[in-house]
Amino acid sequence: MAYCTKQDLIERFGERELIQLTDRATPPAGAMDDTIIARAIADATALADGYIGKAYSLPLVTVPEVLVKLTADVARYYLHFKGVERDSPIQRSHDQALSYFRDVARGIVQLIETETGETPPVSGGGQVKVVAPDRTFSRKTLKGY
Repeated sequence: MAYCTKQDLIERFGERELIQLTDRATPPAGAMDDTIIARAIADATALADGYIGKAYSLPLVTVPEVLVKLTADVARYYLHFKGVERDSPIQRSHDQALSYFRDVARGIVQLIETETGETPPVSGGGQVKVVAPDRTFSRKTLKGY
């Protein structure tokens, strides 16, 4: 399941920017290439799933709004196939998204809440509990041997 859509990208970054980033025809057709946009969204979602899957079972039942923004930022970064400047807003947004995803994977940030307001249990971690029968041989049972 994709965390953002083409419409989310248009609303956040504008139709003009998406046309500039995806119209790779010669001469330019002046239209968005849906295939390129879908590939960037799929790649951004796969990246997010790689981190989120360490802390939550996938697919998520509901998509938190923060995931829409973060995957849109990563997809936008991927659409700049020629690269972005090191200190550009696009690079910073991408880096912030990766940092957030890492924090989710580490359990530092809770991504979603249940209807009761409780955070869902995080997979992995926790304590190990060993259950075994009583000892057959002990100092008491072997006394006199």
